[in-house]
This record gives sequence, C-alpha cells and structure tokens, in this order.
Amino acid sequence: MGTSALAQRFQAVRARSGMLCAPLEIEDYGIQAMENASPPKWHLAHTTWFFETFILIPFAPGYPVFAQAYAHLFNSYYETAGTFFPRRQRGLLSRPTVAEVYRYRQHVNDALLELLAHPPQQHLDDILQRVQLGIEHEIQHQELLLMDTLYNFSVNPLLPAYHPPNLPAPSSQPPLDWQTFKGGLVEIGHDGVAFAYDNERPCHKVWLDDFRLATRLTSNAEYLAFIEDDGYLRVDLWLSDGWHTVNTQGWQAPLYWFRQGKDWMHFDLTGAHPLREDEPVSHLSYYEADACARWAGKRLPTEAEWEHAASTQSLTGSFLDSGLYVPQPATLTPTLSHGEREKTHGHTNSIQQMYGELWQWTQSAYLPYPGFKPLPGTLGEYNGKFMCDQWVLRGGCCVSPQDHLRVTYRNFFRAADRWMFSGLRLAEDA
Repeated sequence: MGTSALAQRFQAVRARSGMLCAPLEIEDYGIQAMENASPPKWHLAHTTWFFETFILIPFAPGYPVFAQAYAHLFNSYYETAGTFFPRRQRGLLSRPTVAEVYRYRQHVNDALLELLAHPPQQHLDDILQRVQLGIEHEIQHQELLLMDTLYNFSVNPLLPAYHPPNLPAPSSQPPLDWQTFKGGLVEIGHDGVAFAYDNERPCHKVWLDDFRLATRLTSNAEYLAFIEDDGYLRVDLWLSDGWHTVNTQGWQAPLYWFRQGKDWMHFDLTGAHPLREDEPVSHLSYYEADACARWAGKRLPTEAEWEHAASTQSLTGSFLDSGLYVPQPATLTPTLSHGEREKTHGHTNSIQQMYGELWQWTQSAYLPYPGFKPLPGTLGEYNGKFMCDQWVLRGGCCVSPQDHLRVTYRNFFRAADRWMFSGLRLAEDA
C-alpha cells in the first residue's frame, strides 16, 4: 500500500474510533469494571501511543512528544519500550482528561500525516510497514473497546444500551446439519505479500483426516437445552480446570444471561431483552464450549480444520460494518439442485456463519507455526510472547470490520475468558 492510500486508511480508521465512542457519555470513558476490560479513554490513548512510539519518535525528525508521562501511562505490555502503568488500575486515571486525550490523538494524527506526505526515503519501507501494523492494531482495539464497554455496562444495574436495537425481522433458522470436508495434506497459514500478523506465518503443511463441521453455529436454544440437562452440574462434561472455574465463579449460564422470573434474559450492546433463541450463543469460555460439545457427543474443530473449511467460503457475514453489533442467526438457504447437493455431500443446507457473527473456539492451543519468526525488536512482543496457555479462535465477529479479517487470522484468549464475542461450532470425525 502506497503512502497516499495508507494515509487515507489511517484517517478512516482513526475517525472510526471516534465514531465508536460517540454514543458514550463522558462518565463512560473512564470505567474499568474488571482487570481485563480497559476504559475507552485508555484505548484511545494507547493506540495513539503506538503510532507515536514506534513511528514518529524514531522516524519523524524533530517530532515534539506530546507528553513524556504518556510513555508510562499508555504503554500496554512492551517491556523493551519502558515501564507501564498497572493494567488493573487503568480505571483510576481520571487525568489526562478525555479532552486532553483527543488533543493527543489530533497531535499524533497531524504528525503522522505529515510524515507520510514527506517520508525519509531511507526508512520508507519500515515506516509503511509500521503504519499498517498500527492501523490494524487500532482496529483490534476498536473491537476491544466495544467488548469492554459491554462488560462495563453489564455491571450497572440500569443495564444501559450502547446502541439501539435495529435488527432484521426474525426468519426461520435451518436445522443443524453437517458438511463433510476431505482431509489429506493441506496448507494453512499466510504466504502472500499482503498484510498479515507474524503469528499467521509461515504457510506450512498439516495432515487432516476427513472431518465434518456443523453447518451453522450453536444457537441459544441449543445451548439452553445443555443448561436444562444440568450441563453446569455434571462433572463428566468438564475439563478439570473448567469444573474448578465453574464452581469457584458460580457459573450457571453464559456471560450476560440472567433470569427475570422464570424467563431467561440476555444483555448485549442493544440493552437487555428476552433471550433470542435463534441467535448463536455468545460469550462462551473455552471450557463452556468444550463442555457443550462433549454433551452433544461432538468436539471443537482444530484450527487447521477450520481454516481448511473456511478457505472454500466467501468472507461474508455480519461485521462491524453492518451497524447491528449483535450476532445474527443462520438463515434457510434456497433449495439446492442435485448437482449442488452432490458438492455438499447430500446436505440441503450449505455451511454458514464461518465469518462474522462470533469468534469460534477451536481445540488448538495458541502456539507458533513451524518456522515462526517474530517481528524484529520491540514489535516482536506483539504476538509471540503470548504463545502459552491460550487457545485459538477463528472467523471474526459482529464487531470486527470485514476488511480486517482473512482466512488465516488467528485470535487467542485464555480458556476462562468469555467477555469477548465468542461462540461455538461443533465438529466431528468423518
């Protein structure tokens, strides 16, 4: 991507961060309801610190640092870039003010655009690569901002809505069906010149046996059946650490489900409402996804299976761009011809919801690919140092921008995490 196109994308992404904060009141900007959920103000400042620290300071001659203290306040976890303020205390930072953070953003925006307009040619490649990484980094934080805002709002007894519900009319959902995928020696991972994170590389070969994937994500109704069959009370369904977590945390349902009388309610970015049974079940931990799959007599897909299957699908679904902010149910597909049924091994419904809607848990640990090389220098801390005790999710979600995703994209969280937009697709051996 050339400097002009990159500058346009930079401006568009930076503006979208402001747009996503537009529904917030000033009091919302500083809330941090748990250690993992950062305040919106911190996200705005940290993404700005990233551009300042990794691009402007090393490559923009004479760049005036906006505030020296921000190097400590808004560094997230980069040990080789200096010290950082404790993550769990980010909600205590009443200063700098929101207005000051927006001035910081404008200061960095102006300097970055000036640098792109007149880049030092000897560093041009480094600058372009780092700006693109910074843009994709900010997009990741836009999703985090919405995840964190949802959690922050969920602890408020008023259950405020971030966004008014503007959902399509309900339609019939297809029954859960299965699609078979042939295995063999397949390639996964990114091998192109287009942008990808270092953890997606290199492209490499893996062996897959034949497998089947559910043609859609597991729905709220299907997960409710798991709950009603004492799913949270049966030790035989749970991994040991999962069973410990269920009992110490008192889990009885997915995050953001609650009872009102005898009825199940659900809280999302559109507020509280009766449980929509056709929507895909969301905000599951790895433990819950694994237990529900075990209850169904199935399993989670591996990330190689998921990528092999998704490589045959178009990158379509509900993304941030739709403005819905809620995962959408699967829909009945038109009746397939005999030839089309043969391509799907006789099934009348093709696979859906591979992209968008919800990040899908896989049974694959987040580990380096064979031949993985982290980025040089401090930016090598971006992904590589987290390759321990985490699990891979694939596919994006309803608050991921469509142009941020690709079939090789690897997301990762810890097994007990569930405040992200995570869901479940069942798999089985063929």
